[in-house]
Amino acid sequence: MTFRIYGLDPSPFVSLYGLSDEELASRGARRVVVGPDGGVPDRVELRDLREGEIALLVNHTHQPANTPYRASHAVYVLEGATSARTVDGAVPEVMRRRLLSLRAFDAEHMMIEADVVDGADADARLAGMFADARVAYIHVHYARPGCFAARVERIAA
Repeated sequence: MTFRIYGLDPSPFVSLYGLSDEELASRGARRVVVGPDGGVPDRVELRDLREGEIALLVNHTHQPANTPYRASHAVYVLEGATSARTVDGAVPEVMRRRLLSLRAFDAEHMMIEADVVDGADADARLAGMFADARVAYIHVHYARPGCFAARVERIAA
């Protein structure tokens, strides 16, 4: 048994691409030019953006189910991104370099387990969480800012 990590589908963000800063602001979004220090993790391509790349900082509902865990938070998406990345069986470098919060949910979208781990240790912890048959999916968050990073689902080995 292994897992697949899903980048966000870019289609909900496409209508924001190319808007003026004023139009973005009216929609609660902001354009960010990545500086030399980087530190901007894109949620679509699951990578750190490089200096000079453009990100949109937007509010994203990552837990849409009508439960007490319904949630949204700010995320960065690469302006112009057209294809979501998926990664099988391993945590991508953008997450491996950060402190992560893992939140396991059951089929009714109720949280049944949570942990905070160093990204370098996340592969084993994700596999351990999926050892519990009740876990339907896991949300990964960047622990310090608290923002959503990606959804993880169980797949057959």
